[in-house]
Amino acid sequence: QVQLVESGGGLVQAGGSLRLSCAASGRTFSTYAMGWFRQAPGMEREFVAAISWGGGNTDYTDSVKGRFTISRDHAKSTVYLQTNSLKPEDTAVYYCAAARDIATMKTGPVGSWGRGTQVTVSS
Repeated sequence: QVQLVESGGGLVQAGGSLRLSCAASGRTFSTYAMGWFRQAPGMEREFVAAISWGGGNTDYTDSVKGRFTISRDHAKSTVYLQTNSLKPEDTAVYYCAAARDIATMKTGPVGSWGRGTQVTVSS
């Protein structure tokens, strides 16, 4: 199993950018698809983006396409989420996740979760 720690969240004005990072520990990082989810107050956790173990395939929820980019660095065992053109509706706790593949990431079960990092976008 892989352990995940997110960072990079914060308060930003609408239209701004943040880069979220997720540091993974464990020798099996390179074998997992990695992803990001978010949960706003009073809402269910939702899928945001995922990247395959090799990095060649990515998937995004429609509301972030063209604004967010997921990437991974195997040498650093880290996955990133570059968030641009942020909107107030992007405000949420963002969670990093690991799963067998992108399809499993979206449907479950997710193998590992981080504790989350807060992103707040002011209007």
